[in-house]
Amino acid sequence: MIKVSDTASRKIIEMMKDDGFDAAKDYVRVGVKSGGCSGLSYELKFDNEISENDKVFEDNNVKVAVEKKSFLYLIGTTLEFSGGLNGKGFVFNNPNAQRTCGCGESFSL
Repeated sequence: MIKVSDTASRKIIEMMKDDGFDAAKDYVRVGVKSGGCSGLSYELKFDNEISENDKVFEDNNVKVAVEKKSFLYLIGTTLEFSGGLNGKGFVFNNPNAQRTCGCGESFSL
């Protein structure tokens, strides 16, 4: 399962509304792709469709869609949001990552 923190939930719902999405029926899509300084990097975008290759979760009033192959890297991850002057934006708290880069946008296993 992929969890969504309270602060991330509020920010996702706000951003979805600003981008013309409806958090009650649309999804935040998270994934993993090759690249970044540690080997793998995170992806996050809004989507209104799911495919047969997606796993879907709901946490804190946010529907999360993730492709099955990315899910293997993201099991147990919590999506968080860090705002403020030194905030990084969305942060993936991934218990599977053995090494992360300084910016937190990429990782390796």
